[in-house]
Amino acid sequence: MAAPISTNRGLDDTEAYILLILADSNLPTGAFVASAGLESFFKHGFGGVGLGGGAGGVAVKQGADGTMVFLRSGIASYARSASAFVRDAHAIVAAYMHGEEGMGLEETLAKLGQLDALYEAMTLNHVARRASTTQGIALLTLYSKGFTKPPGSFDVPNGTEGVDMEDFVVEMKLRIRRGRLSGHLPVCWAVMTAALGLQAERSVWLHLFLHARALLSASVRLNTLGPYAAQQLLLHSVRPLVDNEMERPSTLHSGLLDEVDNLEDDDDVRPANTWPLGEILAARHDLQHSRIFNS
Repeated sequence: MAAPISTNRGLDDTEAYILLILADSNLPTGAFVASAGLESFFKHGFGGVGLGGGAGGVAVKQGADGTMVFLRSGIASYARSASAFVRDAHAIVAAYMHGEEGMGLEETLAKLGQLDALYEAMTLNHVARRASTTQGIALLTLYSKGFTKPPGSFDVPNGTEGVDMEDFVVEMKLRIRRGRLSGHLPVCWAVMTAALGLQAERSVWLHLFLHARALLSASVRLNTLGPYAAQQLLLHSVRPLVDNEMERPSTLHSGLLDEVDNLEDDDDVRPANTWPLGEILAARHDLQHSRIFNS
């Protein structure tokens, strides 16, 4: 499996295996109940065909075109807002795992809490916040129940002695339940992938790919795209979109970490929502008379 992005080191067998596991569509991540605004996009007539549209060639073509319109704008906006938080949260957890000075459990969770709170503030509608936190806690549950070592084996993630990430994740979940953390998807995704030993940039790339795949899956369930057409788009159209977002410099950060405090306040290095229409349509999801997704 060739690495789709430029990284500092090659893709070893362990990391390749982790990528295969995380790309499994059967993983219980909570993404199945979310459309990221796609259902509202079609219901409001922006997709070129209604959900009850006919099966003729014109309707199918319009549905595919509408899905691609949403993919282009949706992936770009999500990448610009979420990638910085995945990258920064991954760096925080990696520092904790490697025992860096000043990065104990409390300090690490405090920094993650700052990122989480900033992402909460930048997520402008209740529907997107609901989906993000639901999927975030699902990822932490997936790690604690599905990715930790069996009883009797000490959990040593990424070859780091003395670090038990299972206890870390349990404490993080506890704080989410107590309302001290929101547990948004990009932050929890970074926690899980860092604990599994996946590189930061590959974590970002896989996160964007899975977001795109989830959108195509939602389109199939909405009957605006057929399963074969979805696979065509995933193979030929999604990779250029994701790779284009990965070409952005790795200086795209939240601005909360010490190592990026000296960066200029430039649009190229700060997260932002780049598709206001998508934000409005996502916020109107709950106003639909009927819907098959929670968000």
